[in-house]
Amino acid sequence: MSAPQPAPSGSVPTAGGGLLARTRDRRLVGAPSRAGTIAYGASAFPSNLLMQTFSAFVVYFYVDHLGVRAGWVAGAMVAHGILNALLNPLVGAASDRRRTRWGRRVPWIVLGIVPLVVAFALVWMPPAVGPVGLVVWFLVVVALFDVAYVVVALNISALFPEIFRTTAERARGNTPRQIFGLVGMILGTAGAPLLYGTLGWTWMALLLGVVSLAFFVWSLAGMVERPVDVATVREREAAVGLGDQLRYTFANRAFVTYVLGSLLLQSTTAIVLAAIPFYVRYTLGGAEADATLLLAPIFVAAIPSIVGWSWVVRRIGPRSAMLWVVAVYGLATCLYLIPSTVLGAALAGLAVGVGVAGLMQVLEVALAQVIDDDERRTGLRREGMYFGANGFVVRGSVIVQAVLVAGVLSASGYVEGAGDVVQPDSVATGVRLLLGGVPVVLAALAFVCFWFYPLRGHDSDDTDAALTEADASPTAADPLPR
Repeated sequence: MSAPQPAPSGSVPTAGGGLLARTRDRRLVGAPSRAGTIAYGASAFPSNLLMQTFSAFVVYFYVDHLGVRAGWVAGAMVAHGILNALLNPLVGAASDRRRTRWGRRVPWIVLGIVPLVVAFALVWMPPAVGPVGLVVWFLVVVALFDVAYVVVALNISALFPEIFRTTAERARGNTPRQIFGLVGMILGTAGAPLLYGTLGWTWMALLLGVVSLAFFVWSLAGMVERPVDVATVREREAAVGLGDQLRYTFANRAFVTYVLGSLLLQSTTAIVLAAIPFYVRYTLGGAEADATLLLAPIFVAAIPSIVGWSWVVRRIGPRSAMLWVVAVYGLATCLYLIPSTVLGAALAGLAVGVGVAGLMQVLEVALAQVIDDDERRTGLRREGMYFGANGFVVRGSVIVQAVLVAGVLSASGYVEGAGDVVQPDSVATGVRLLLGGVPVVLAALAFVCFWFYPLRGHDSDDTDAALTEADASPTAADPLPR
């Protein structure tokens, strides 16, 4: 693929035409501006706010507030997970291969924002029907939410490696994005109960929807694609079929080692979040509300730590940074083996937050490096395919979490639905190992995956120098699709 010629930094609209035409034809050359970087990063706030609110409270809303049977809702949530996983690679592949005068990613995002916000609001505004009707409503509306969310969030992520071209640019550009994302997660967890507790579920849905829409509109200012030689790209796409592209993606050593490590790390965070309520109640002997005191320090420590990990990634490169992140995160989770009080566990959470920030900072930078390497070998920018395949695989973290949590609780003699008075002493030990032992084992396996990650180059701030260094890719001998 022919590369764009060097030009001054910033987005450059085509001369002439009205405002709509200039907006349509704008393209990014050089490094993105600071304002554009912050605007693009702001997209993580509504994305995380909507998904965190949905994930944390939708089961409670339909089971406890509306009275739908828990088994029915559980089945609907399984269907939701399967649909979400399947949509990722399909939407990613379609986004890669669909080119318009507005670009590849931006049209999907623009067309998906309003349906996403509307579907989110409708989840919390069901009609006055019986339990069966509520389940049908849930299935239909959540399916719409899933489709719109994947369309918007995946294409926003796919823009990241295109807007930010080097490790240094990506580490800096990812910092505001992850900070916005953390704030969205915090408000989705803590702000939603305050809203539905005081204003009701409908007003909560409407307020969060309006705020999210405003942030999405702002973020569009930072979503600018780069110019490409469309004729050359389409010729290459015609020569490499979609099936071959999919097979090659999962035969790419760099991607396979990366995505397996990412799956393991995503599983550890899922286990930590799921185990903390059990840990508070059965190991520390605290009240259920004390779980907030263990979760809050993780977020508090993660926000400033993202800046520090950005410096580490720029200094030593993605692979080395991943190894350090996994080591820090794994050792931090071991601290949960020590405390006997809620305060001690909260202090351990500060260390875990440092590791969580590292995961948020380095994983997408490393995936962008995989995509760069793939382009030099296939002649195609396949961000959608790779982010979609990654999303498909890491959805397996939900299964890993469910199996391990259920297995450890069962092995420790945990009795479902019983008060803590009748739980055997072995439950306290089992839960402590679940929170402080299982994650470090998974982190160790992730460390092995990243050790074999073959892309060990560390590019510079100069794009041309970075590309020259990576031409001698260690994956050059891997089979290409034919």
